[in-house]
Amino acid sequence: MTNFNAVSAKNIENAPSGNGLYSQTVAFSHYNNLSAQLPIEPTTGKLVAGGIKEQAEQCFNNIQAIVESIDHVMSDIVRITVFVKDIQDVDAVDEVYKTFFPASAIARAVAYVPARTTVEASALPMGALVQMEAVVSHGDGTPPQAVEDRHGIVIWANNTENAPKCSLSTQTVAFSHYNHLSAQLPLDLKTGELVAGGVKEQAEQCLKHIKAIVESIGHNLEDVVKVNIFVKNITDMDAVDEVYKTFFQGGIPARRTVGVSALPNDALIQIDAVVGNAEGTPPKA
Repeated sequence: MTNFNAVSAKNIENAPSGNGLYSQTVAFSHYNNLSAQLPIEPTTGKLVAGGIKEQAEQCFNNIQAIVESIDHVMSDIVRITVFVKDIQDVDAVDEVYKTFFPASAIARAVAYVPARTTVEASALPMGALVQMEAVVSHGDGTPPQAVEDRHGIVIWANNTENAPKCSLSTQTVAFSHYNHLSAQLPLDLKTGELVAGGVKEQAEQCLKHIKAIVESIGHNLEDVVKVNIFVKNITDMDAVDEVYKTFFQGGIPARRTVGVSALPNDALIQIDAVVGNAEGTPPKA
């Protein structure tokens, strides 16, 4: 790295070690990126005893230990990604989730919970039932942020009536120059059920929700910088791409496509996104 591109990495003893392969948290500018946490007890290096609830709690305990080690709190997390071995375990995970992210307890101008994506993975390291990763806002920033340019953390969150709402996630959470959108399922706004049809109809519904959220914060789809697509059947991507091109005609956003074992609501597809936020939230670069 150069002197003008300083990255700050940290490891602590109160969370599982990366064994020299990765750092627990790496910060650059106004974000800390946490490595995915398994339900490992730091003292033993083994999976915690118990089932999905105990494993979910251990994942969050590890995340909290890392977050607090960099002088932050859980309410500074802007995005959470949850990987489960069995999508049916999500309800149990959510019970634990609520104890770590009680929206009413967050001291912000706008109460919020992090943007979130949840998928079922075919397998996780060590045979774990759950694994979680997080992105944390970093108010002070890392060099080359000048001291006079550093500010307190201000996070801006928003929900619109034109996309599905969830008590466990905020549709979009912005910090500095990025808006993080929660993963969108192909749900009918009126019924809360999956839209009728196949993968094309579901892909279109997901992208309509993304578009509605993006427009609700004064942006358009041209401001999207990254799209993540999760599909139940990877062979559906040709059909998905037909729909995708009608929303992103310039093909500008960076993109990731992953085949997953299952998605919430037994959906065929789920999409999340990151939006460029030119005006930024304090602190501005």
